[in-house]
Amino acid sequence: MAAKIIDGKQIAAEVQGELGARIQKLSARGITPGLAVVLVGEDPASISYVTAKERACERLGIFSSDNRLPSDTSEQDLLDLIAQLNADPHIHGILVQLPLPKHIDSGRVIAAIDPAKDVDGFHPVSMGNMLLGLPGFIPCTPHGVLVMLEKSGFKTEGAEVVVLGRSNIVGKPLAALLSQKRPNGNATVTVCHTRTQNLAEHTRRADILIAAAGSPGMVTGDMIKPGAVVIDVGVNRVDAPDTNKGYRLQGDVVYEEALQVAGAITPVPGGVGPMTITMLLFNTVESAERG
Repeated sequence: MAAKIIDGKQIAAEVQGELGARIQKLSARGITPGLAVVLVGEDPASISYVTAKERACERLGIFSSDNRLPSDTSEQDLLDLIAQLNADPHIHGILVQLPLPKHIDSGRVIAAIDPAKDVDGFHPVSMGNMLLGLPGFIPCTPHGVLVMLEKSGFKTEGAEVVVLGRSNIVGKPLAALLSQKRPNGNATVTVCHTRTQNLAEHTRRADILIAAAGSPGMVTGDMIKPGAVVIDVGVNRVDAPDTNKGYRLQGDVVYEEALQVAGAITPVPGGVGPMTITMLLFNTVESAERG
């Protein structure tokens, strides 16, 4: 029997519906949640992603401030813009789209964002609060994965979870959140990466396998425990000369093989991606509610 498809678009729509009610309550108080999006340069993937976020803001009634800067913008000019947005009372969240041009220090830019407006959850203060279980913003993709699991009815408590990937954006936060004593936590977590020996021995133990290594097709069907829940975070562009775009999106998991083994799986696209954008909006609304 083929695996159940975890529909990220459907779950994202459900969460956005819940956000709509919260936005209406804010509106009654004279508050419109505001998100400032900063894009430096013209990377096609970044432009597409930022545009999707802005459209989502428009649908929900979130004010979106679009700040698009040329690729030769200086680091100081970018820092000056962030300082202005930090001081703007109409802006509740600031998103600086990564990656930035090589001449700009991403770490310095992220650290310049007011933690109270760090809706991406990448500021060192946000990361520290997350690790300690304190109130703060959770990075959007890990947060989206947790919400997907919850709304799909998959319990993490007591589960054997393998996270494939150790990035600061996805792998590390997910491992920390899933192992904490919290709702959608209490799991036994193993973190694997490119230097893990006998990788399949680890992945085949997983009740929940989260692939976030950024390596197309890294997880094959024989690496998956029968009946496991597979969350594919990977969004990789691979050459496809026979398509109009010349490429196609592929996850870290060989989808066709996993479909025959797993109990449930997220597709790429249409899985984790919509949840990432939705949790950015979630954090922006939460920031507005905090005042």
